[in-house]
This record gives sequence, structure tokens and C-alpha cells, in this order.
Amino acid sequence: MINLTLQIQIFLDYCKSRKNLNDKTIKAYRIDLRQFAECTSNTFSKESICHYIDTLHEQFKPKTVKRKIASLKAFTHYLLIEDVIEINPFSKIDISFKEPIMLPKTIPLNVINSILAHAYDSFYHSETDYQKRCAARNIAVLEILFATGARVSEICNLNLASVDLTNHTIKIFGKGSKERMIQVENADVLNALQTYYDLFHDDIKACNYFFVNKLHNRLSEQSVREIICKYTDMTEYDIHITPHMFRHSFATLLLDEDVDIRYIQKLLGHSSITTTQIYTHVAMAKQKEILSLKHPRNKIKVNTK
Repeated sequence: MINLTLQIQIFLDYCKSRKNLNDKTIKAYRIDLRQFAECTSNTFSKESICHYIDTLHEQFKPKTVKRKIASLKAFTHYLLIEDVIEINPFSKIDISFKEPIMLPKTIPLNVINSILAHAYDSFYHSETDYQKRCAARNIAVLEILFATGARVSEICNLNLASVDLTNHTIKIFGKGSKERMIQVENADVLNALQTYYDLFHDDIKACNYFFVNKLHNRLSEQSVREIICKYTDMTEYDIHITPHMFRHSFATLLLDEDVDIRYIQKLLGHSSITTTQIYTHVAMAKQKEILSLKHPRNKIKVNTK
């Protein structure tokens, strides 16, 4: 019988020092594996894994179940390669299950327009330098979210060297430390980023993060959520918007403009085209709405009886 608590800690250390995984991934592994240990009374066997999976299905949504099983599989693979165990218990466990298709939530273009309009209005009507600086930063954050389709964590972790306003490029470090380069060619977006940079130049150089807060430190993901909520509340629309919805909208609206899905995959930093294909379901839903409400046949009235 293996010492599960000890092996989990060794595995987490291995993930940090040898695999160089990011802190968020290691944190997720720690939570998931400790949950497994607690659920199974620190036992590791085919039976305990089956019991754990059954418990997950009772308590969590399919997407969460899938992630927690993936954490356990990664740990199991480590135990195998380190000869802590000789047989992979997953080889005789059926872990497949059907996940419901969850269509990504997008922001209507008119709502994005209204949010940006209120952000710019706040900038032009700023009464103090402090208000002007904050408004300029908020505009830059909103513009770059929609211009790049980047995740909020990717935006917050941008450093000074990653943003090249001369060549109009943003270097984004995504999941698994993968890099991708996004071109920004919209003049309004470039002007917003330049205005922000000119106002925050010293703070940016001091902390080396492109987006900074009032304490001159890295802007947090929570701060970005608060920025979005602030300007959404100013609009006439009753809608809850998250940073990730900008990413979904970026992809879906490009697809609506007939951009090849493989280009969208590259822009989003997806390893598999399968992940990107979820947006085709959104496009089909939009197509159904268009044909249902906008088809000219609706204007033709004839006696069909």
C-alpha cells in the first residue's frame, strides 16, 4: 500500500520543479488529489478510484468531473513512471461519459458598443488626472479583451516586452506556456493602448506588467471583472458579462464573418480544433434565429388552405 499523502506531495513538487507547470495547474492538482485522498480514506486502488468517480458524478457538473479525473490520471501516470505502482488501474476502468454541449455565452455587438461608448465617455469627461488615468486604463483593458480574444489571466500577465505598439503585435503566453502572436490593426484600439501607455509609462516600467493597478502592481483578474461590471451597469442592458464572454464573442463574430475556423483556433491558442468547433454550434444557433425571424418568406401571405 502506498503512502498516498506523501506521494501526492512528491508529485506536486515534481510538477513544479521538473514539469514547470504553472501555479494554477498545481493548485488544481492539489485540490483534486486531496479530495481524492479524503474520499477514499487514503487508499489507491481500482475500487477506490471507481468509488471516487461515482462520488464526483453525484456532486459535480460533467466538466468539473472530467477535470478532476484528468488530475487523477496525471497522478497515476507519475506513479507508473516512478515505479510506485506496477499496473495502471485506469486500464480496466470505463471513465467515458457523455458531456452535454454547453454553448458559450456571447455579448451582442450592440452591448459591446455601448460598454465601450460609456468607457470613452468617462475618459473625455474626467475631472481629475486620476480619473483620466483610470479611464484610459479601463478602455485599454476592454479594447484588448475584444481585439485579441485573450483569456483574462493572459491579459493580466502581459509584460512590457509582450506589447509592441510600433509593430502592432501582442505576444500572449497561454496554457502550457505556449506562445501566440496577435496582430492589432484597428486604429482605435492602437490609440487606446498608446494613450494608456503614455499615461502609465513609469508604473509599467517599474513593475514590468503592462496593466497596472492604483498601487502600481499587476492588475488582477478580479479588477478586470469589476471594470466590465462598472461599464455594463452604465448601459441600458440587464446582462451579466464576464471577461471570458469577450473571448467567446471574439471567436463567434469572426466565424460570422466567414473567417476560417483554423485561423480562429490559432488566434485563441487552442491545441485541438475540436475545442474551437464549439463556436460552430453558436453560429448554427444564430443561423436558425436569422432564418426564423429574417427570412423574406415571412412577408409573403397567401391562402394555403
